[in-house]
Amino acid sequence: MEQSEKSWLTTVLLCFFLGGLGIHSFYAGKTVNGIIQLLTCGGCGVWTLIDFIMLLTKKYTDGEGKIISE
Repeated sequence: MEQSEKSWLTTVLLCFFLGGLGIHSFYAGKTVNGIIQLLTCGGCGVWTLIDFIMLLTKKYTDGEGKIISE
């Protein structure tokens, strides 16, 4: 699978500090997910936690389906 041009470290930090607002999703190009996370406070934290785990295991993808891993 192709790798994204998005920075893994930036995405992890955005998820950790601003995950409840969905900022990491906006950064990754997942605008619809970002809006939903913004309106639901990151799915009451559950969605943010799942995204954070996906980032740490390097299985999180950007809006084009490319893995953010480096």
